[in-house]
Amino acid sequence: MKSKSDTQMETKELTIIRIFDAPRELVFRAWIDPKMMARWWGPKGVTNPVCEIDAKVGGNIHIVMLAGKELGHLAGQRWPMKGTFQELDPPKRLVFVNQAVDEDDNVLIDALTTVTFEEENGKTKMTMKTTAKGVSPQAPQMLEGMETGWSQSFDKLADSLK
Repeated sequence: MKSKSDTQMETKELTIIRIFDAPRELVFRAWIDPKMMARWWGPKGVTNPVCEIDAKVGGNIHIVMLAGKELGHLAGQRWPMKGTFQELDPPKRLVFVNQAVDEDDNVLIDALTTVTFEEENGKTKMTMKTTAKGVSPQAPQMLEGMETGWSQSFDKLADSLK
């Protein structure tokens, strides 16, 4: 069994590479346009009733994911996140700090995410790298689901770009 201090120090790194059948500018915009991001952010069965993005260096991100009925016993749960853009180089790269928080704004997971966009024959190769550190007792379970959550988000992104 892990102690609280072990839990708080648990870190997970993840890299996902996806090819989208869409121009690089459009895929990049899907990350910084709140209306576009609200359509794809979060795993399957999740909507985003709050999606606020100030797309500039130092600008904030605030998203509240809402679990839908298809998620069974999780239905109705709200999963807020907040972040700050560290770097924006349209349409090539963006870097942001992102934090999963609870309803009282306590940080559960603290992450740094870098996304790059490369044009490949009219399609876009997107590489997302994130390093997330657990800072709460819930963190190990959340970190365990991180790859599935990001992968499902990118499935939704692919659908939203059609």
